[in-house]
Amino acid sequence: MKYKERYSIGEVSRICNVSRKTLRYYDKIGLIGPERDDANNYRYYSKASLLAVPVIKYYKQMGFRLEEMRSFIEGSPNNVYRAVQQSFTTKIQELKKEQEEIRRKYISVKDWYELILEAEMVLDNRISEVSIKYVEAVDCIFQQQAFDNDIEAAIINIEFTNFLDQVNNEITGPVILNFFSFRERMQNKRQSIRILQKPLLPCEEKNSTVFGGQMMAACYHIGSHESIALTYEKICLWARRHGYVLAEDAYERYVTDYWTTRNSEQFVTEILIRASRLQKT
Repeated sequence: MKYKERYSIGEVSRICNVSRKTLRYYDKIGLIGPERDDANNYRYYSKASLLAVPVIKYYKQMGFRLEEMRSFIEGSPNNVYRAVQQSFTTKIQELKKEQEEIRRKYISVKDWYELILEAEMVLDNRISEVSIKYVEAVDCIFQQQAFDNDIEAAIINIEFTNFLDQVNNEITGPVILNFFSFRERMQNKRQSIRILQKPLLPCEEKNSTVFGGQMMAACYHIGSHESIALTYEKICLWARRHGYVLAEDAYERYVTDYWTTRNSEQFVTEILIRASRLQKT
């Protein structure tokens, strides 16, 4: 296009595809504004002001606030690049932090969404058969606690939440309870447990453990946790019939639970117990 030396606010608005209200705000905060003709007191925008608008748009695209732009658009006559460098260095660090926060949010939402899909598949197909499968190894953050048969408080676990705050970490994926004795779990006895979940940030070795990485007997339990002993009995019977020995401890992986719904009929829990073949003599 062919440029001229003076433009009205309407012309700048039309040429740069920006509203008059925005241009007046730029003027108000001292970012760009019109000049005044001493002869007739007419306010006009210069060619330099016109060409500053695309620059501002690009800085906005990069995430700079209008107040931030002023310092390096005006700059210092002797240190213009230093002002830009400082502003950009600060913005890069700010965006890295935002990127990390978005990464954690994305993983959390995606993992929960996948749990809902898994639960829907189990419920729709009434999947409740026992099987032997290899469970992929997953690094988890954990805390050992006393379990007094309050399963809701164990899953929505305030003590664990406070522990995560203390160690400055966040979690994603299903809550997993590791019962040291599944037989005591079947009898509703008090016992020590570990609560496990996948961390979003690196955690200290003392707070870290590996879940999986081995063959396990697996079975989905559908419905209230009050009847979960029946699924344990099913696993024990299946193991005897198929020549498997079960470990003493067990894992309950809560696919959907109190975090997702208050309708216990829609709860889906996967029970996992390490299993090995009986040695034939």
